[in-house]
Amino acid sequence: MGKWRYGVVLDAGSSGTRVHIYRWLNSDTARKQATDAQLHTLPVIETDKKWTKKIHPGISTFGEHPHQVGPEHLDKLLSHALKKIPIEDVPNTPLFLLATAGMRILPLPQQRALLKEVCEFAQSTTKFQLPDCQVHVQVIPGETEGLYGWIAANYLLGGFDRPNHHNHGKGHSTYGFLDMGGASAQIAFAPNATEAEKHANDLTLLRLRTIDGTPLEYKVFVTTWLGFGVNQARQRYVKSLIESSTSVELPDPCLPADLTVDVTKDGKFLDLDSDNRDEPKLKAAAQLVGTGKFAECLHQTYPLLEKEKECTDSPCLINGQHVPAIDFDVNHFVGVSEYWHTTHDIFEMGHKDKAYDFKTYQERVDEFCSQDWKSIKKGLKKEKWGGKVDEEKARDVCFKASWIINMLHDGIGVPRVGIEDLKGSKNTTKAVLDNAKAKGFLDPFQAVNKINNVEVSWTLGKMVLYASSEIPIPSEQALAVGFGSNVPGIPSDFQYPGGSHIPYESENDWHRLFVENPRRVPGFFIMIFIIIFIFCIVLGKEKRASARKSIGKLFARKHGKDPLHRRRRGFLPSKLFGLGSSLGQTYERVDLEDGEAANEFELEETYLDSSDNEFSDSSDGSRLGRTSGWATPQIKPETGTASYVGGAGNDLLNQGVGLNLGPQSAFDRNGLLSRTDSRERIRSRASSPKRGKRS
Repeated sequence: MGKWRYGVVLDAGSSGTRVHIYRWLNSDTARKQATDAQLHTLPVIETDKKWTKKIHPGISTFGEHPHQVGPEHLDKLLSHALKKIPIEDVPNTPLFLLATAGMRILPLPQQRALLKEVCEFAQSTTKFQLPDCQVHVQVIPGETEGLYGWIAANYLLGGFDRPNHHNHGKGHSTYGFLDMGGASAQIAFAPNATEAEKHANDLTLLRLRTIDGTPLEYKVFVTTWLGFGVNQARQRYVKSLIESSTSVELPDPCLPADLTVDVTKDGKFLDLDSDNRDEPKLKAAAQLVGTGKFAECLHQTYPLLEKEKECTDSPCLINGQHVPAIDFDVNHFVGVSEYWHTTHDIFEMGHKDKAYDFKTYQERVDEFCSQDWKSIKKGLKKEKWGGKVDEEKARDVCFKASWIINMLHDGIGVPRVGIEDLKGSKNTTKAVLDNAKAKGFLDPFQAVNKINNVEVSWTLGKMVLYASSEIPIPSEQALAVGFGSNVPGIPSDFQYPGGSHIPYESENDWHRLFVENPRRVPGFFIMIFIIIFIFCIVLGKEKRASARKSIGKLFARKHGKDPLHRRRRGFLPSKLFGLGSSLGQTYERVDLEDGEAANEFELEETYLDSSDNEFSDSSDGSRLGRTSGWATPQIKPETGTASYVGGAGNDLLNQGVGLNLGPQSAFDRNGLLSRTDSRERIRSRASSPKRGKRS
């Protein structure tokens, strides 16, 4: 068992797949090294920016060619992970591929085929721990993604480990979580006590475990809004512009002034200023002409919230979906992904990690979006907003900003800091210059990307949950780590972090020797050999002979009717007990000097080819006919005839040839005749000298 435990999570999104590598101390080491205060905290998860790698496009693009996803997509990501994780720790490292919105839109048969290929490729090309494909490789719902993000945010902010340092009031110590991608948006928070009791059936029960085994339990509300990510919202917006006008040119207040784009039939658009002539332009159904009026942009994107939809389970926020009432006195939210990029990539240049201020933010957006497109392009060339801001980001940011503002304040209901009075809030317009971290993230909303130099990613939340589940249960009454419906005990839909848990060190001694500690295998066999050798010496000569006969019968092997296969020899027991060439031989010895016995003995016909080295005892060429007897036939490669070697055997050979009784065939490896022409020839040798014994 190594000091460190590793985990790999592949975030398979709509635009690409990113591999995240994490590590933490194994529970035994963590308990030994922890102080009294640290024993009551969750495992410390470490990562590094070099451990992360993203490739494009997403795996959903392989929907029609699933067999290509392994070699053309996963191979690069898995190779990167194998370079960062010590080779001896790979078999104990769990691997997860969790797909989000991009895979959710694929037909179910394509989803299944892709996930099957992913799992089989990972199992066949790596030794990562992947015991249950349905748990380790899956498309996760938006609610699960939001819950993992909530865990990650509170883990990094200290809401779990140091609740006294994060007292938001009314006994509340956790933060709310907001996430927005291209296709969907999520919200996750722990309602106040009143709302939690009122909407208990709508909450998710989450269980964690600290290093010393203390259980932590939280009740969290999580929901997702499909189609409310920035890209899907943009398509709905463009579609509404087309449907509301019969004109070919459509004024768009969400585009910088004098910027014109072509619109495709599916609501996407192409930039007419593109200099890439290699890409064919699609036939436009209409043209959007930017006017650069941000206030009007806010007004036209508001209907996309669909607040007018019927609410069947009150209260609701947007799209008619139920959400318990949010108490912003205690529910303080952090926003990631587009919440961060849209508020910081351009408008917070030089003010990163500063508190979000609605009034200041809206003023900066309005200033940027009122410029004409030529002025913006000049600023891009001078890197006025940083080197990472290109024309595509500059073109899209005005719509994204309007959508973020509407979602936050008119959709979710976050107070407009800098305009609306907040109870107990010290925020003012000047607060944008204050460091949000120093303030403890106690504003109603704050966009974040990293906390303590660690990216706030839902993949981190997944690994926090998994590492917590590996901590031994302190008692039989303790409940498992995971999440499910808000009911006592273990609900039927309870999800374990790793499916059927596989301990990182097996309790099976043989598995521990041969799989987890393969370096001990040579020493194990050497020890066994020494024990057997000493045992043979202690037995003595007579007992060794008796044991030799018993083992000879036990290990005798018969492979068909071919006598050459039946007489194979030289396996381990023969070497250990001093067995000669006859070990395992089931033939009875026939005394060829006894004429009667010779008459009753008939040998099978076996033709030996001098060019066949299959049964050679040496790599130096064929030595067919080698035995312990003096009359061993030896085939000469030049003539193809057999000759007898040894003493009087040479004379017999010469006489036999002269009498037209020369060797017509060879002996097999144990000195027995392989072929005979007649019984008379065997009788003629009955008077020959006895064979000498092997030295």
